[in-house]
Amino acid sequence: MDQTQYAESNSNLTDKVEDLTFFTPEDFADEEEMIAKTTEQFLKLDVRPLMEKATPIEQQAVRTLFEKAGEIGLLGIEVPEDFGGLELGKKVAGLVAEKMGAAGSFSVSFNIHAGVGTLPYVYFGTKAQKKKYLPKLISGEWIGAYALTEPNAGSDALNAQTTAVLSEEGTYWTLNGEKQWITNAQLANCYVVFGKTAKGMTAFIVDRTFEGVSIGPEEKKMGIKDSSTATLILEDVKIPAENVLGEIGKGHQVALNILNMARLKLAFANIGTGKHAFQLALAYAKERKQFQKSLVDFTMIQEKIANMAVQLFGAESAAYRTAGELDDAVQHLASTEEFVRVVAGFMMDCAINKVNCSEALDYIVDEAVQIHGGYGYMQEYEVENLYRDARINRIFEGTNEINRLAIAKVVLKKGQSVSRIEQADYPACLERSYDYIVAAKQQVDIVLKALTLHLKESIGEQQEFLRLLANINKRLFILESAFKRTEKAIDKQEEASEKLKRLLTEILCEEGYRSIQADAITFVSSAYTDENSRRKIVSEIEAVSFPLYSNLFEKKREIVQAMIKSGRYTV
Repeated sequence: MDQTQYAESNSNLTDKVEDLTFFTPEDFADEEEMIAKTTEQFLKLDVRPLMEKATPIEQQAVRTLFEKAGEIGLLGIEVPEDFGGLELGKKVAGLVAEKMGAAGSFSVSFNIHAGVGTLPYVYFGTKAQKKKYLPKLISGEWIGAYALTEPNAGSDALNAQTTAVLSEEGTYWTLNGEKQWITNAQLANCYVVFGKTAKGMTAFIVDRTFEGVSIGPEEKKMGIKDSSTATLILEDVKIPAENVLGEIGKGHQVALNILNMARLKLAFANIGTGKHAFQLALAYAKERKQFQKSLVDFTMIQEKIANMAVQLFGAESAAYRTAGELDDAVQHLASTEEFVRVVAGFMMDCAINKVNCSEALDYIVDEAVQIHGGYGYMQEYEVENLYRDARINRIFEGTNEINRLAIAKVVLKKGQSVSRIEQADYPACLERSYDYIVAAKQQVDIVLKALTLHLKESIGEQQEFLRLLANINKRLFILESAFKRTEKAIDKQEEASEKLKRLLTEILCEEGYRSIQADAITFVSSAYTDENSRRKIVSEIEAVSFPLYSNLFEKKREIVQAMIKSGRYTV
């Protein structure tokens, strides 16, 4: 059973709590902003001095960083207070992950530990397991890892070959197998490991000290070179029966729901890295002179910087929206079963954010290198390292192809677009953006009609159509998130940033609509087999009413001037 089949097999899994609060980055309280500043200071005083030294960073130095992070509370953001954590939820965890995005390879190690290395105990552990492991994990005394991927089970992660056999007396399990590309493998003191049992996949807690546990050599990677990545080898490892995590045969619930949240955490880290790359590019463009002018005075460079800002605005609007909705949905849940039901309902949202933020980051670091010119290709400039590090994000936590299939299949199950926002009234200055969103929804309806008439039976095997369906709905989700964020700023009379948000939203909606329309035309042109039907449906798409296109160059120049003035990404 893969992640999409898992959601489809439960009719209520995509139902969410009604009336979820729409959260934006501007809604953080002063206390939460202080946590962000604490994270920034940790990077400045502890992490970056190590990053600036020759790589790879020694393991003991990384352990010291974890202990420091634990000391200042960064490892226990999502852990209940009963076990020493801060219990601050997904929004604050996202804020910390975003700030850690500027920490290079350590960001990967940190987020794996604080996410998939810790959260399985929080949501699926027994009280005894939580009491034993969580205090050590959030203090940094122990480092956690998550072992799902195998040599022959990458994207098909639930088809693992690692076996777990229960002893006759029922007191221990014997595990055999290999887990590949495990982040923190060399550093970890405990691993969440998945194995096949007679009742199905099951999650286990495996201590590093258990006999038969060994670690392969460090992998030689394209990027994230300072993070540990190696194979976890299990040879007749005896696991106490009380180390089963969750229920026997229901390890897929642990794996898939923890991965959902990991994708959102990764999205936040990508946003943080993107903001860091943006600032490096902006600073270089202001400093570097060619033809007796600063690079930032050339309008083509300004356009690049503005486009990077647009990508960041859309990404953070959608990610914080999702974190806020998740926090609302999971609070006060009474059981693990309720948690599984609710979090599975966010599978599509988390996949959208993972795909969008990883691809936005790729765009941003690529343009950052381009703005640096030849210097961007040289290792002494940080953007070269950011460029290499960014590439992994489209692969791990589920490839973007797998995540697109997950998005599309949820849309198919619902039979409607991702849109959950109904506007009855909105500020007049947002009319253009709103009209683009309405037009985009109409395009989705046309695509779904074509799918129902011509592709319903075969759509699962025609992944190109699923890719387009995912892309269209992903963009619509981003447009609506930016729109609602800007609408909220106007309602709250945030005059200092209201105009900038409006400009960013207008560009997102106009350019996003163009992309949605192009994908819709490609979709229906390939779905309809005869020429007359094809002409008719394409005409229907082109007949959708939308605002006149605007002067995007002028808007982008205005945006970049605000960024130049502040010296960083700011809204």
